Amino acid sequence: MTVQTRKNRAAKILLPLAPIALALLITAMVLTFANAPPLATFQKLVAGSFGTAIKRADVLVVWVSVVMCSAGLLVTFTAGQWNIGIEGQIILGAIFSTWAARAFWEQPGAVAIPAMVVWGVVGGALWGIAVGLLKTHGRVHEIFGGLGFNFIATALSIYLIFGPWKQRTGGTLSGTTIFPQTLWLPTEPGLRLSIPSVAVALLVVLAVYLSLRGTLWGLQLKAVGRNLRGAYILGVPTERQMLSAFAVCGACAGLAGSFLVVGVHHHLIPGISSGYGFLGILVVLLTGFRALWTIPVALFFAAVSIGSTALQLDLQLDSSLGGVLQGAVVLSFILVQGLREKYLRAGG
Repeated sequence: MTVQTRKNRAAKILLPLAPIALALLITAMVLTFANAPPLATFQKLVAGSFGTAIKRADVLVVWVSVVMCSAGLLVTFTAGQWNIGIEGQIILGAIFSTWAARAFWEQPGAVAIPAMVVWGVVGGALWGIAVGLLKTHGRVHEIFGGLGFNFIATALSIYLIFGPWKQRTGGTLSGTTIFPQTLWLPTEPGLRLSIPSVAVALLVVLAVYLSLRGTLWGLQLKAVGRNLRGAYILGVPTERQMLSAFAVCGACAGLAGSFLVVGVHHHLIPGISSGYGFLGILVVLLTGFRALWTIPVALFFAAVSIGSTALQLDLQLDSSLGGVLQGAVVLSFILVQGLREKYLRAGG
């Protein structure tokens, strides 16, 4: 093995780690200026994420939603579409699942739970298609259409919680009436984690990976994303493929929303999407649009989200420090990528 080959292999291993190392350095500097011990803070962050079985389960609960959204976003990004409306698609999935729960209230879980999940997928897919139709037929950019539908979805959930679906004691921010336990997705004893949801999340990522990598549909999505007009001239049904991308992404988001209702909260609550869709966007960008890399990167973001709450309790630091770390990772990634491209151009 030549020296150059060893250097190339070392670069492939170290480059993905460089943004995280730089982000930790930036965060350590911020902590130092805030008179907080960096090492103790990072230790608390790790302990707050993985220190107990409950914390580890909570990390996986967040990971399930983030990785599902990331998998869906890979599809729309491949088609060249910025599906910012994924937050609304999560909410619509939760709304449709709640509607199914109310319709199957007296039914056994073996009947009701699959129906709730399926209807959640349908709700998210329909909301995604609505954004796609605005793009393909209304010439409304998907960013503006998606943001608009996010506001509508949020308003609709609040209307239902304080209106038709309010608790018998009256409308409350705690959400709708709790579902009967027969309609709860089975979880591990004493934890919020449902093993079936983790398995489904992994299957979703694998399905997206295989679909984009080895099918005609995936090839056509790539053609649409790289050159829309060129793909149309070559006979690719561009509008249909774009709509299919929005539908699949919405279905993944709706699936995440349904699991949040069925397996985590057991009723519809305000702000149920919790920003998981936006986190998914960061995950996809950081992975360089590689499906399998979404699994560990989404786990990192989920761990920071859960662990940051321990900083406020144990070190009297604001829990928003987790957001600082996440933002530092993104900025560091962009910086490293820019330096890498500059170095490669200079070397070429």
